[in-house]
Amino acid sequence: MILYPAIDLKDGQAVRLVHGEMDHATVFNDNPAAQAQEFVAAGCEWLHLVDLNGAFAGEPVNAAPVEAILAQCKVPAQLGGGIRDMATIERWLDKGLARVILGTVAVENPALVREAARAFPGKVAVGIDARNGRVATKGWAEETDVMVTDLAKSFEDAGVAAIIYTDILRDGAMKGPNVEATADLARAVSIPVIASGGVSSLEDLIALRDCGAALNGAISGRALYDGALDLKQALSALKG
Repeated sequence: MILYPAIDLKDGQAVRLVHGEMDHATVFNDNPAAQAQEFVAAGCEWLHLVDLNGAFAGEPVNAAPVEAILAQCKVPAQLGGGIRDMATIERWLDKGLARVILGTVAVENPALVREAARAFPGKVAVGIDARNGRVATKGWAEETDVMVTDLAKSFEDAGVAAIIYTDILRDGAMKGPNVEATADLARAVSIPVIASGGVSSLEDLIALRDCGAALNGAISGRALYDGALDLKQALSALKG
C-alpha cells in the first residue's frame, strides 16, 4: 500500500482545510516545492497535489507551485482540482504530471473521463468525494444525489487507473479514516482504491492496510505536517 503525502494548494501556499472549508485553512508552508522536497527526502514514492482554488474556479489556479514541484521533485505526482476538459488534461500530462484526478467531471461529464482514460492509459484517476455516502462536487461545495458505489461502478470498464475516495467529514479532522466505507468500496469494484480523509496516525494506516480489501494506497496531509504521523516510520511500516 502506497502512502501519498498530500500538498493542498491555496493562494500559492501549502495548506490544510478542515472538512473542505476554504475559510478554515491552516498554512503549513509558503513554499510548496520545498515541502514536496521534504516528503521526497523522507522516502515517499508519490505525491498527491490538490489545487483547491482550481476546484472552485473550475480551471487551474495554482499552476506555478505545481510546476515548481514537478520541476524539482523526481517522484511521480498526481493532481486534482479544476481539471475539467481534455486540453487541461493534456497540458498537465505534457508538463510531467504522472496522473490527473477527475472529480467534478466524473459526475457532470463521465464521457470525458472515458475519453481521457482511453487516450492516456494509466494516467487518469477518478476522485470521489462524499458526505454520508453521497458524492459532492465543485470543491465539495455542491452535494449530489449520486451514491459513491454507483459512481465507482459506472467506470468499471473505463480503464481508469484508480479511484481516490475521500470522506469529507473526516478530512483534516484528525479523527481517523472511514475504514469500513473505504473497504466496502474497494470490495465493490475492481479499480484500485486510494483512501483519503482522516488518516492521522500509524494505527490508521495499519487499519487500512489490514481492512480485508486490497487498497492501493492512502493519502495523509495534516498528520504529516503536525507530526502526528512520521513519514519515514509510516513508509517503513507499510513496506513490511
